Amino acid sequence: MAAAGGESSSQNVSDELFQNFYTEVKQIEKRDSVLTSKQQIDRLLRPGSSYFNLNPFEVLQIDPEATDEELKKRFRALSILVHPDKNQDDPDRAQKAFEVVDKSYKLLLDPEQKKRAVDVIQAGKEYVEHMVKQKKKQLKKDGKPQDVEEDDPDVFRQAVYKQTMKLFAELEIKRKEREAKEMHERKRAREEEIEAAEKAKREREWQKNFEESRDGRVDSWRTFQTKGKSKEKKNRSFLKPPKVKMEQRE
Repeated sequence: MAAAGGESSSQNVSDELFQNFYTEVKQIEKRDSVLTSKQQIDRLLRPGSSYFNLNPFEVLQIDPEATDEELKKRFRALSILVHPDKNQDDPDRAQKAFEVVDKSYKLLLDPEQKKRAVDVIQAGKEYVEHMVKQKKKQLKKDGKPQDVEEDDPDVFRQAVYKQTMKLFAELEIKRKEREAKEMHERKRAREEEIEAAEKAKREREWQKNFEESRDGRVDSWRTFQTKGKSKEKKNRSFLKPPKVKMEQRE
């Protein structure tokens, strides 16, 4: 019973830490939501953005539990802020930032894609929780105080953020590898198809040439046979022995 109570207490602490994590995320989102157009463009195109921007909720600075209406409002506000028309002094970067925002919004409009993103975030949280439990378990086994750095909400938040980003990155790498493999297979299949078509073409051309030259070969053979017979007949007449005259008896 004591063990069960301990696990329940640990779970409550974990849930509280995660709630604190999202509370702070919301505070950051509220702070960042008032960033200027240039600051938002810089945020979306910062070094490593190809991985940071894999998390659509991070791109739009919105809670995973936000309603569709809240998502729509956030997209409108952010897309207007980074739109090239509003940033004519830097239209190229603004266009790239706008495309990132638009891509994330469209991804979250797809229920299946949205669920995958939420599952990744949840998996990141669960992983950190598991690691915290393992650390505390080892400390207890060693007879040491069960205090870990993740007890600090800021550290816990950062741990979840890093793990979530890592999971998104791993999924993206696997996706690219899968696409590269599929592309290679399609290329190989296409090459085999072209090779088979060329082989069939060569065989058809050979057969065509064979058919076209057959009559010529037959005529040549007939001519050869005719000439041979004529020569043979001529030779036989040339070699015809003379007639022997019968002797007359007196």
